[in-house]
Amino acid sequence: MNNFDYENRTRIIFGKDKQKMIGQLIKPYADKILFHYGGESIKQSGLYEEVVASLSAAGVEVIELGGVKPNPRLSMVYEGIRLCREHRIHFVLAVGGGSVIDSAKAIALGVPYDGDVWDYYLTKKQPDQVLDLAAILTLPATGSESSDSSVLSNEEHQLKMGFSSDKIRPLFSIMNPELFYTLPENQVANGVCDMMSHILERYFTNTTHTDVTDGLCESTLKVIMKNAEILRKDSRNYDAWAEIAFAGTIAHNGLLGLGRAQDWACHKMEHELSAIYDVAHGAGLAVMTPSWMRYVNQTNRNMFLQFAVNVMGVEASFREPEAIVKEGIDKLERFFVSLGLPVTLSELGIDESNFERMAKKATWFTEDKETPIGGFQKLNWRDIVEIYRLAK
Repeated sequence: MNNFDYENRTRIIFGKDKQKMIGQLIKPYADKILFHYGGESIKQSGLYEEVVASLSAAGVEVIELGGVKPNPRLSMVYEGIRLCREHRIHFVLAVGGGSVIDSAKAIALGVPYDGDVWDYYLTKKQPDQVLDLAAILTLPATGSESSDSSVLSNEEHQLKMGFSSDKIRPLFSIMNPELFYTLPENQVANGVCDMMSHILERYFTNTTHTDVTDGLCESTLKVIMKNAEILRKDSRNYDAWAEIAFAGTIAHNGLLGLGRAQDWACHKMEHELSAIYDVAHGAGLAVMTPSWMRYVNQTNRNMFLQFAVNVMGVEASFREPEAIVKEGIDKLERFFVSLGLPVTLSELGIDESNFERMAKKATWFTEDKETPIGGFQKLNWRDIVEIYRLAK
């Protein structure tokens, strides 16, 4: 097990009707906030009115910025920064899923900074200060409600990049499973795949003596798959949503990666798909993950044997390890299909025309150097092209 230093300041406020507390929770921190959200769904569900009423009752003034899209845009962040500076706002409330929360984190980063907030995503330098922020989660998927990371799309340059700092973890996040009842099936499926990928990126490692986090990863993956099956039949099952939501938070709050080298190649390869084709992140991961597994499993076959048996429940002779590994990957892919997710690039309408371009972008390839991706197996741009081809 590797050395680690872990701290997570985010308070999770979980349960029915907890969103109605938002005014009294924010009041000690701010008298004026930026209320950041996505589309019309929170108005149609009544959540918008609940939030505004609670804030008003607490005497908190609201400046609104709605319209966040999946794969949140840098241009929207610039607008949020402008509004906060113009109205002297020092607190951002995100009401939505991961895209809204990631956008809010970027705004919180950018307001106190003299330069371009995109600098943080390019250089990974750490901020001196950020605005306070909080979240009301409406879609469990990314774990952004308590993670240290934000992913942002620069639409002008077709780049999608992440940034991490403990300073952008929300002060608190509200999680009420009832808010998830009306989510469309495709969003539920994308969210399930996203949270599973967050675990798999940490699970597949060459670090040894990681029994505790191995077990936590395996248990959380099985909980997600079990309850996703329940939600396919009963989308208003409170207990299943509670399990899924909590699992999504655990998947990406940093706990499951402690003491182990991590990978993140699938995320980097998928970011190139989203940057150019604007595909849903979870859908892209459903395509890339099995293909990555098929390409790299010989690097540490025992890790894939463990996954196949402990997570996917493969039963076969240990005299045929390759067959066990193959069945484990195939079962994961079949699970994605059962949720209605794509498992090939052709299903996403993506052909080979940009494979080399995306692969070279992923590794920052130039004529004299590149930066291979992945911790489990280092992948250069040619490896990435082959994985894209496996995913055709």
